[in-house]
Amino acid sequence: MAKVIVGATPFEGHVSPVLTVAGDLVRRGHEVVVYTGSRFAERARATGARFRPLPPQADVDDGQLGTLFPERAALPPGPAQLSFDFENFFLGQLPAQMCGLRSLRAEFPADVVIGELGFWSIPVLSLHTAREHRPTLVTLGAIPLLLGGGDDAEARQAFAGLQKFGETTLASLGVRLTDFLFDAPFQRTDHYLQLTVPSFEYPRDDLPAHLRFVGALPPTRGGEFAEPSWWPELSDGRPVVVVTQGTVANTDLTELVVPTVRALADLDVLVVAATARPDGPEVVRRELGGVVPANVRLAGYVPFDRLLPHAAVLVTNGGYGGVQTALHHGVPLVVAGASEDKPEVAARVAWSGTGLDLGTGRPADSEVSAAVRKVLFDPGYRAQAGTMAREMARYDPLRAIADIVEASARG
Repeated sequence: MAKVIVGATPFEGHVSPVLTVAGDLVRRGHEVVVYTGSRFAERARATGARFRPLPPQADVDDGQLGTLFPERAALPPGPAQLSFDFENFFLGQLPAQMCGLRSLRAEFPADVVIGELGFWSIPVLSLHTAREHRPTLVTLGAIPLLLGGGDDAEARQAFAGLQKFGETTLASLGVRLTDFLFDAPFQRTDHYLQLTVPSFEYPRDDLPAHLRFVGALPPTRGGEFAEPSWWPELSDGRPVVVVTQGTVANTDLTELVVPTVRALADLDVLVVAATARPDGPEVVRRELGGVVPANVRLAGYVPFDRLLPHAAVLVTNGGYGGVQTALHHGVPLVVAGASEDKPEVAARVAWSGTGLDLGTGRPADSEVSAAVRKVLFDPGYRAQAGTMAREMARYDPLRAIADIVEASARG
């Protein structure tokens, strides 16, 4: 049995994958502590793991970012917004995150520390301590592969200020950052496990030996879910189009959910708007002037492991986990994303032939309508998504992670 710390930035899309991993390791008999935001305590304990909250300075609720950081909304997607996020969340909270992790390790001497890409304590540990004197470090890659940005002079210039901020922050922790900031999480770990299959990524011959594809994690089980009254309609023969803006970039549902609902009102499909917000249905209804098209069903949170097996198309802003779940079920995509890594996800959807990239985070109704019709009625997209699903079925990421943990156990 190994002792394992599983850590994550306290954002929904970052925490969900590590909870899946934590639960699997507990079932295999390992002793696991989940280290993340306090609002995830109940879900973490439900996996059978112990829970340790981040220190208050690092314990941010991503659902409250608009309230806590109102200035963020005024920043354009791209370098400005990404720099803000790193300075305030990923790097800004790193000293507190590391302080809490040191305390945790003192009482729980872990054999392995597993984190997602945004859990910057892993590159700090890698740079600070020789491998024989620290736990095995495992990083889960839940964004597209962006390794090599340091070779791009334009990227270095755009993020020069952030690079300096990162160097200063890590220096305060006794670490010298010599990598380009965005390369460090890929390079400074013992095992980097990309949570997809090779066919979803551009071919490359420059990947380090410690980086490998392990396939997409199985869809997170939704737990208890009361099926709404319209649930039987998912099987009434009409194609089901699901639209979502995920769990983070869903503050403004007029970006994608509302245009999709309007765009498909006259199409013979069933549209499920999964807003992932308790107030989402009412917000959409209000934006539509109180008149919801007859073929639309509005929902708050709907577990994708239950919903996507019924879907013919997923319209999404490009969250990596949601896209991988869709492809796990062989569902083709229409992607419209502009923030975080979403444009890169959208580009890979288009490149892989599994869907269309609208090239914007706020498409016009007509753009959504044309794209959904094309993906629905051109069988090539669903065929390619099905091919991707079969490739995913050949991988077992949880077994791959467990193998590393078991090889690292000190008894």
